[in-house]
Parts: sequence; C-alpha cells; structure tokens
Amino acid sequence: MFSEGGTVPLQGSYQGSSFFELLQVEHDHLLPDLSAWGESAAAMIPHGTTVLTMKFGSGVLVAGDRLATAGHSVASRDVVKVFETDPYSVMAISGAAGPCIEMARILSVELEHYEKLEGEALELEGKANKLSQMIRANLPAAMQGLAVVPLFAGFDTRRKTGRLWKFDITGGRYEEGEFDATGSGGLYARESLKHGWRADLGRDEAVKVAVAGLTAAADEDRATGGVDLERGIYPIIKICTSDGHEDATEEEIAACYRSILEARAAGGNL
Repeated sequence: MFSEGGTVPLQGSYQGSSFFELLQVEHDHLLPDLSAWGESAAAMIPHGTTVLTMKFGSGVLVAGDRLATAGHSVASRDVVKVFETDPYSVMAISGAAGPCIEMARILSVELEHYEKLEGEALELEGKANKLSQMIRANLPAAMQGLAVVPLFAGFDTRRKTGRLWKFDITGGRYEEGEFDATGSGGLYARESLKHGWRADLGRDEAVKVAVAGLTAAADEDRATGGVDLERGIYPIIKICTSDGHEDATEEEIAACYRSILEARAAGGNL
C-alpha cells in the first residue's frame, strides 16, 4: 500500500484516499463474504442489542450494554459494542455482531488512511458519510438477516459541538439533535432518555442518564444485559469532547447503577 518510506502510496488501479474503496477495487477478498449465509443461519449468529447516544453540555456520549444473543440464547455476556474510530468520534453497533465489529474496525482504518494520504483529518460529517457508504455496501447481507444498524457520534472540531447520527440498513443517515437509541431495547432506552435528558447536562449527569437508559432497556428487553454487578460486567460508555475521547470508569458506572437502585427502592423515577 505504501512505499518503503511509508509516505508515498504505491501505484495501482485505485488512486483515491478511501481505504474501504481500495479494498473493494483491488482487494475485495479481504472484505467479509456473507453471501453464503441463509436466513436460518443468520438467526443463530451473535447479535448485539441496545446502544444509545446523546449530546450533553460539552460533547457527546455513546453507550452500549455487553450482552450478545443468538436466537433465545446468550452468545456472550461481555461483547464490546462501542468503538473509538478516531480521537474525536465513536461508533456503537447493533445487529449481526461479526459484520458490525468488522465494519467498526474498517472505519477506524479508513479514517487513519485518509488522514495519512490527505494530511488532515476528515471532517465529522464526512466520517458519517463514510460509514453510510459501508452500510449501503452491506445491504445484500442485511436482506438475509445480517443487518448492521450503528449509531455514530463525535465532537465536531470545526463547529465546536457534539453531533450524532443514526442509520438505516440502506445506508441512510439521519442527524439527531438530542439523543437516540437502537437495538432490541432501543425503544425503552429512548423513553428513559426522554425523561432524563437535558441540553445542559454535565458530564457526570450524562453518564448517569446513560446508565439509567440501559437499565430501563434491560428491565423490559431480555436481550439487553444492563449492569451485572455479580459478574462485574459493566456497559461501555465513551465520551467525546474538545479534549478528545475518554471512557467512563467501571467504578462510576457501578456508583450510578447503585444510586438508580436506591432511588427506585425509595419510590423515585430512575
């Protein structure tokens, strides 16, 4: 791909700066081939469930539970569904776990590849467009039950604000101004977010609202894992601000969850 010095791209039939398009044109055998899967087989592969994202006072937050299911069985209790795609953007996955995780990894390489060739990072909306193109390319597999339905969010360094997008299986992208959730428990997470979200939420408040949303989803949807204090398994929560990316710690997620349980025991709304 690069010359010995690592800066000049080698000559080939594709001359653009998109790593994903490079794979499609010159190395399509490296892309996952899902055409052989039938609907019955697709139903039994692991699927990621509930993920959510929200804007808050100084940036955006993206969160996902850790449970993956295959039909009515637990496929994994500690799958990662939220990925840092670059220092200022995060992707959360729901749908067929294998294609979802592969797409998140390719997007991360895509953004790094673009920056190396162009000498500057792609703008946040351009990153969302790149993800949309990948989802559109996955449409034949999605029609067989291997859908990829992610959320994408990040801090727009040009506009100095957090932004977030949801997608459909055709690659359609839709920017949301407040929050969104998707996956099997997405409806319940969104209802919880409606009650707890405010535009001026602080960082710690946003983490608690996210934990409350995933907890509400886990209460109503058997495919959503929520917080598992017994096994020490916690949701992944990633935050993007003008300072870049950071993770909420397991300790603060556990503290938020315990405060939610205490509020419920006292008759509160969380």
